[in-house]
Amino acid sequence: MRKRIKYSDEPIGPAKIVPDFLPPPEALAFQEEEIKVTLALSKRSVAFFKAEAKKRGTPYQRMIRRLLDAYAERHGPERAKRAA
Repeated sequence: MRKRIKYSDEPIGPAKIVPDFLPPPEALAFQEEEIKVTLALSKRSVAFFKAEAKKRGTPYQRMIRRLLDAYAERHGPERAKRAA
């Protein structure tokens, strides 16, 4: 059995204004520039990504794109500059 909540008519107290901390809508709808490419992948790789994407309810091409983005970010020229 759930414990019932008892409400009262007591004063809440002084209000505190909190500064806006949420990002603007345009920051939430960030779209990175994309280009179309033709790429031949092995059947095994595509089958793997399709199965994993189906489990997670996301497009398999998006998973492949994010994997490539993560690889490029980790091993790209910007990282080489930081390591030097």
